[in-house]
Amino acid sequence: MIDIVHVPLGTRAYDIRIGAGLLAQAGTAIAPLLRRPRVAVLTEARVAALHGPTLAAGLEAAGIASSVLALEPGEATKGWRSLETAVEWLIGEKVARDDVVVAFGGGVVGDLAGFAAAVLRRGVGFVQIPTTLLAQVDSSVGGKTGINSPQGKNLVGAFHQPRLVLADTGLLDTLPERDFLAGYAEVAKYGLLGDSEFFAWLETNASALRAGDPAARAHAVRRSCEMKAEIVVRDETEEGDRALLNLGHTFGHALEAATGYGDRLLHGEGVAIGCVLAFELSARLGLCSQEAPSRAAEHFAHMGMRRRLADIPGELPDADALLGLMAQDKKVRDGRITFILARDIGEAFVARDVDLAPVRALLADALAERSRLTLS
Repeated sequence: MIDIVHVPLGTRAYDIRIGAGLLAQAGTAIAPLLRRPRVAVLTEARVAALHGPTLAAGLEAAGIASSVLALEPGEATKGWRSLETAVEWLIGEKVARDDVVVAFGGGVVGDLAGFAAAVLRRGVGFVQIPTTLLAQVDSSVGGKTGINSPQGKNLVGAFHQPRLVLADTGLLDTLPERDFLAGYAEVAKYGLLGDSEFFAWLETNASALRAGDPAARAHAVRRSCEMKAEIVVRDETEEGDRALLNLGHTFGHALEAATGYGDRLLHGEGVAIGCVLAFELSARLGLCSQEAPSRAAEHFAHMGMRRRLADIPGELPDADALLGLMAQDKKVRDGRITFILARDIGEAFVARDVDLAPVRALLADALAERSRLTLS
């Protein structure tokens, strides 16, 4: 069964197709978007090895030729050097404005390929084929593209909507568990920020989802995409409500920067820890009861996920240094850090006037807890 979530953005509207087996049918889905039967595929080495033959066969079955550039895996790829490599390769492949670039991989490939498509010839079309849970529920939808700077996450980029998203939930079966759980943090984020019933459903069904239940996985991806699409349509370029999607990200991005965007902390792991910190900050500010952050932390613990600073290996900078990294966040306005806070599970809101003293205290306490647990 294939689910379709429509993103109604006028002339830039597109569908998100969700279900198992979509990769083998990619050619049939993409063909109506093409002026000539060829595509350029940007992917990464692991995905190319695992799923490249299936995509190539699916395209070939529809008479579509493809050329492929496989980049190195990992967050470090999402930078200037790989962007230059990708754009120059696309130019060498003579990709024209009416051609289509296919982003085939996780969030790193999707963001980088989307940005390459946005800047190439001042904008060419692209299709997202996300292969990770995180990409299927978050980065492939909504048109945010970009790369990281050494000074911060996603500081260089453009809004460039895809023409189609193919979320093959069958590909999730090949994900390492750590990557799956990192992506699950983004799923839980949707319930935490705006749908308490969905979060309650996750509390009941997440174990089945983790174990590979196809129906549970399809529902989680569909509901996540529905929520993101609704917010994107209201606020495509993040002038207001779209910032809600960054619940956990202000803290998480700072932690990613502090750990060097490497294997020490995956993006979704930073988001999970950041969500708990955001709810804890909300409780300290008197906005919600302590039950809300405890419930979020307990759910992540039940799933075997990282949820606190103590779960991050290696050294971390002090609270002031972490605040400094947060000040580089792209959501900073008028020199003030934007936080996504909550009044309860499913009731998040955008806050632009938060006193940093409680934030510093929260981080200091979390670091102290980390030191105690490390020594014990």
